[in-house]
Amino acid sequence: MPIVFKSKPGLVAYVTAGDPNLETTRAIALAAIDAGADVIELGVPFSDPLADGPVIQRASERAVARGTRLTDVLALAKELRAARPACGLVIFSYLNPVVRMGLAKFCAAAKDAGADGVLLTDMIVEEAAEYLAAMEANDLAPIFLAAPTSPERRLQAIGRASKGFVYAISRVGITGTQDTIAGDAKELVARLRAVTDLPVAVGFGISNATHVRAVGEFADAAIVGSALVALIEKTSPADAPRVVGEFIQGLRAGTSA
Repeated sequence: MPIVFKSKPGLVAYVTAGDPNLETTRAIALAAIDAGADVIELGVPFSDPLADGPVIQRASERAVARGTRLTDVLALAKELRAARPACGLVIFSYLNPVVRMGLAKFCAAAKDAGADGVLLTDMIVEEAAEYLAAMEANDLAPIFLAAPTSPERRLQAIGRASKGFVYAISRVGITGTQDTIAGDAKELVARLRAVTDLPVAVGFGISNATHVRAVGEFADAAIVGSALVALIEKTSPADAPRVVGEFIQGLRAGTSA
């Protein structure tokens, strides 16, 4: 089942769970939802986040240092689901913590927590048969990353395997903010439209309302990650929920409700 974006363009907000602490992450996520985020991606902190840029790496390191575990993130997801039943909720993780828990156990726990979908950043679709079976058994939506360099065969496989939305990477490289949205993103979305009817969300580098509006011209949703995590990093825990809410509202400026 696709994840529903109530607005056009939809807005996906990524936060690293446990940075600066789980209680503040919960308040931040609720503030983002109330300010207009359609989907929350709860990032599971990992000790070796190679696909992420320095901002999210630092957030992950801080959360790991505080002892934040996958089980804590799932417990937080359950709290968010109870508090905001209508919001989309995605568990965003590297494969290693999931393997350590056990694939079947993780998927059952994610379902129990009320997650809509899961994105494993280093799970490639060609090796995902066991993962996809466990996801289907628990009625969870698998979400895969599609890059501008992905060949047609891989995009077709991603289109067949995905159920929530497809995460289109706006450029090749690690996560992080950028000044403009790469032209490759629009071409990639067009290629994905040819292989799937699912919503396509564009991420990597979205950091302001201009980016969100630009993405809305050709995609279904924009994903904001590093800019949001950087804001949390430089804001006191007490002020972070309010500041994040104002930031999300700013991203919504000029877009339809």
